[in-house]
Amino acid sequence: MSEITDFYKKYIAGLNKYWLVTMLFFALTFLVGDSNLYQRYRYDEKIRDLDTEIRRYRKEIEQNTQKLRELQTDREGLEKFAREEYLMKKEDEDIFIVEE
Repeated sequence: MSEITDFYKKYIAGLNKYWLVTMLFFALTFLVGDSNLYQRYRYDEKIRDLDTEIRRYRKEIEQNTQKLRELQTDREGLEKFAREEYLMKKEDEDIFIVEE
């Protein structure tokens, strides 16, 4: 029992009670529960990552929409796309694929 009283007299008795309660409050806020500060930081980081991903996908959607519009309006562009992507050909043509 004397060890506890010695510890109290040496470290805790000199502290202001309000300071101790405030520090305990901040420690509990930071460490305990599902909405502690660390978890909130991780959630905010995840939100930023997802926002970046959303912007990237929106840009990709814009590009694909523009390509689709071009393919729907330009007959030569559609033919070029079909030849390059799907290896389509005319009846009297031969296709040679060269892979490096």
